[in-house]
Amino acid sequence: LPDGSEQLRPCVSGLRRAALQSRELSSIRTFSDGFLLKFLRARDFDVELSLKLLLNYQRWRRESPEISTCLSPSSVLGLLNTSYHAILPQRDHTGSRVLIYRIGQWNPKDWSAVQVFRISLMTSEVISMETETQRRGVKAIFDLQGWSLGHALQITPSLARKISCVLQDSFPLKVRGIHLVNEPMFFRPVFAMIRPFLPDKIKQRIHIHGADFHDTLSDFFSLPILPPEYGGEGPCIEEACQDWTNQLLQSEKLLQQIAAHPTGDIAITPEDSLISEEVETEQTPEG
Repeated sequence: LPDGSEQLRPCVSGLRRAALQSRELSSIRTFSDGFLLKFLRARDFDVELSLKLLLNYQRWRRESPEISTCLSPSSVLGLLNTSYHAILPQRDHTGSRVLIYRIGQWNPKDWSAVQVFRISLMTSEVISMETETQRRGVKAIFDLQGWSLGHALQITPSLARKISCVLQDSFPLKVRGIHLVNEPMFFRPVFAMIRPFLPDKIKQRIHIHGADFHDTLSDFFSLPILPPEYGGEGPCIEEACQDWTNQLLQSEKLLQQIAAHPTGDIAITPEDSLISEEVETEQTPEG
């Protein structure tokens, strides 16, 4: 829906009403417009599907406190400073955000898989507040050069399930594509453990490029946005990693607010302040 659509207010009001009526969310009395819009955009303004996604999101947060309650970039600054993770400064031709993860920069002796996953969640929370990202979704490039047995041993079946839940039905972001490059043969058992949990739609969006990825990546991403290390003409990966690390650090207070109270008013952007009369104390019908 466009920002000025007359259907916007009824959709937000309908999702708020359904959330307030849900027994599973009975302890939460405030759902800001910006928070609800994330879920509506992620499900193309289908209120029923948006409520299901919202319930899954809250359930995932309750079941994964070791990840969801500690959203502090400074706590994993050492890993971020290895140039492990970046968001490219430019969106792709479809408007999607492009994320890069460089697994070889993660030393499993120093950092647990839970801490690594926490970085991904922090990034997702920050960019999910961007209206354009809510609409256009994200694409991820996983560079698996340097993947080792130490990395594989960190990915337990329980963590694999939690990762797959975020990818498919527990986070308000549209996953438009997942691209694997430089994957070694012994990565396949780990991928085989995660794959059964994924819906067919996500499976169809996973692309395995191997070591000769420079030519095939360009079939999906324009060269001006990709770093030279990935066959493109954009800023180098080290620069992109440092820029995103700085942005995460600047979002520390914001992320702590999200960890404590994700459903409330948290730095809503002007374009999301579309419904001026938010009724935070809206009551459910009697009975």
